Amino acid sequence: MGKADFRVVAPLFILLPPSEGKAEGGVTSAKWRESSGVFGKQLATQRKALVDQLAKTKGGDEKLLGVGKAHLARAKSANISLRGAPTLAAHDRYTGVVWDHLDLATLTATQRTRALHSIVVISGLLGALSAHDPIPDYRLKMGARFAPFGLLSKWWHDSLSETLNTAFSGAVVIDLLPQEHRAAFTLDAELLSKYFVVGLNEKTGKAGGHDAKAAKGKLARHLVTECTTASKALQSLKSFRDPRFVVEIE
Repeated sequence: MGKADFRVVAPLFILLPPSEGKAEGGVTSAKWRESSGVFGKQLATQRKALVDQLAKTKGGDEKLLGVGKAHLARAKSANISLRGAPTLAAHDRYTGVVWDHLDLATLTATQRTRALHSIVVISGLLGALSAHDPIPDYRLKMGARFAPFGLLSKWWHDSLSETLNTAFSGAVVIDLLPQEHRAAFTLDAELLSKYFVVGLNEKTGKAGGHDAKAAKGKLARHLVTECTTASKALQSLKSFRDPRFVVEIE
């Protein structure tokens, strides 16, 4: 699917983080390359730089990847063999709490199509990707410092901002990202129809943090089931209910 098709199908976009947990394996006949996916042509140069450096550094060390022992061994193995690796659709690859509670597999066909064409993931390795993009197993956080690039969110900023502003021009964007991912781009509000930066706080007013991940997945699911048109974005955000957390719109 090209950029034009992606834009026409989705006048509303929901921004989500990737998950640290990822399913292993994939389809060997669908091999990953830097130009794979909706944003591949725009971000291939940046992806290639990261992939090449990961290969040079043998997949990264414990400090870079944030894991140890068996998890580190798996992450290093995945990171040194990214180019040509077997792939899974992003929504199948990501297995963390947010994605488990989004639970795309149990949506209706119409809701699932809406989700796959509206959800955009912001990733330390890939920059940006659609929920249905074919992706490899990998590990590289947006908040990592990776020599010689430095802090990845800062390194990605200019190219990712240009790519997203082009893709989102005239659209409604609902941003459910953690701050480290949101720091990787700046959206031009004048180009967008609406831009909602959304957080989940406890009813006491305390920021939700890690404990709010399940609620974030439920909120994303609520949006793709209830927000059937872009004009319903604010209404859909306000109608979300959770026993512990409430939506905060910045």
